[in-house]
Amino acid sequence: SDVCSSDLVNSLGAKLRSSDLALAQITAKWRGSLNVFQAFQADCAKDGFELDLGLHLKNLVAHATGQSRFLTVSNLTLDALKSGWDDGCRGMEFAINFLRSNAGISSPALLASPFLLISLGFYGAKRSYKLSAGEEKGLRRWVLLANAKGRYSRGSSETLLDQDLKILRDGGGFQELLDRLRTQVGRLDVTPEELDGRNQRSALFKTMFLAFRAADARDWHSNLVIALSHVGNAHQLQFHHIFPKAVLKSTATTRETDDIANLAFISGKANRKISAKEPALYFPEVGEANGEQPFESQCIPTNTDLLTVERYKAFLAERRRLIAERLNEFLGSGQEA
Repeated sequence: SDVCSSDLVNSLGAKLRSSDLALAQITAKWRGSLNVFQAFQADCAKDGFELDLGLHLKNLVAHATGQSRFLTVSNLTLDALKSGWDDGCRGMEFAINFLRSNAGISSPALLASPFLLISLGFYGAKRSYKLSAGEEKGLRRWVLLANAKGRYSRGSSETLLDQDLKILRDGGGFQELLDRLRTQVGRLDVTPEELDGRNQRSALFKTMFLAFRAADARDWHSNLVIALSHVGNAHQLQFHHIFPKAVLKSTATTRETDDIANLAFISGKANRKISAKEPALYFPEVGEANGEQPFESQCIPTNTDLLTVERYKAFLAERRRLIAERLNEFLGSGQEA
């Protein structure tokens, strides 16, 4: 059963464990299918999308039945399983290509939920992988907004995925998907208040990375453009507390310190160089070497009256305002009421 859980990892883990039973039922009917599944899983991983086998099975079920629940697996014939798998593979390849090339999402570490791959692939399949320029643009907007707003990571993710699959089954497209998302989250633009108190596990933090990278954000030390591929462990975006923890120790709670408005994407080397200095002390050095670009690209206010510990909360408020503005520009939702 679906549990509403704030801990996405646990709730997703529980759901994918229900895939063990489905896997047993499928392999009993379809000899040698496990090898087929694992080979495709390995291909996706080579392309930077290492995904749980349960997700690939859920994708099979979606393409075979038009909904995502494993309960239906026992009723599927061998032919239905095989064609569901073939269609699912084509859908997954489209989804990975679209995410990487059109949406700039190069890894599942940047997805709020991997379920987005299933609905995106199903969308492609329903259009026989033929999209007009206008439709590509609308679909890209939905993908980025659904990811930023955590479409499948609030409440019962399977129910939400099934809603979207039904929209597509009934001939709907990105506009209907956007309308459904708006019904769920209230508004499609991002407000500064929405960023308040979020930490690096937030879907909005992943979108911040995408928006900053689109603005050519670079490391403060090497000037390499920020990327997942050179941060070491791909699942841990390397980020830096603009006001270092040590500086805030006596004046801010851990929650306030780890607020995403206090985080910037830079390398470990640049981070160590800064160690425990107040921004008022190290910003001039960074600015001297690189100009304003490092700050502007990551929406970091540089007016000196905000860079002291006493003004930390005012700094957060100003940066939230700048980030919300940038995200709306990036998501194309600035006009949203």
